[in-house]
Amino acid sequence: MPNNPPSIEDQPSAAQSSIANSRASTFAYRLAAAIDNVAERLGRAAAWLSFVLVLVVGVIVVLRYGFQLGSIALQESVMYINGTLFVLGAGYTLKAQGHVRVDVFYSRFSARGRALVDSLGALFFLLPSAFFIAWISWDYVAVAWRIREGSPEASGLPFVYLLKTLIIVLPVLLAVQGVAELLKSLSAFFTSNESAPQVSNAAETHL
Repeated sequence: MPNNPPSIEDQPSAAQSSIANSRASTFAYRLAAAIDNVAERLGRAAAWLSFVLVLVVGVIVVLRYGFQLGSIALQESVMYINGTLFVLGAGYTLKAQGHVRVDVFYSRFSARGRALVDSLGALFFLLPSAFFIAWISWDYVAVAWRIREGSPEASGLPFVYLLKTLIIVLPVLLAVQGVAELLKSLSAFFTSNESAPQVSNAAETHL
């Protein structure tokens, strides 16, 4: 028997469903682009911190070996700058696909297959790992805040509790960027390469 054409009553509901899907897809693109934009800015800030780190280390060396002067606070600042640089750059590195990846079959997959692997990796490994790191570190950081932990050295920096806060900031930034990567991977999986918007390029145009 021939298939019956869709009734007039069914057409509005199909159109409404298509509009709803389009709106959800647009929201996902914009959210991923906004997250990428933030990661890009944090990555640039981390790049400048690397320059500051080199300058501070250079000053320490010159003072120590040129003038026989030392500053514990200045030496400890290297640890603060290095920790901040590492944390701020983590999300940007994830966005740029710069983290270490053990590739056995991934490069042989199609674009759709790679998108599926990336989606599963973000959903079942990246996000749970970020949540676990934040959860397991919460009490450790909370104690540091409660006592306003500072340097054990008398002339050191009194901001160890802020330094330890980076332990929480790291998984938060990775989780947020992981959401963006998940959205982009799902978009690549459900749409063709030709029709899928390039979210990363859209993020760069906003800078």
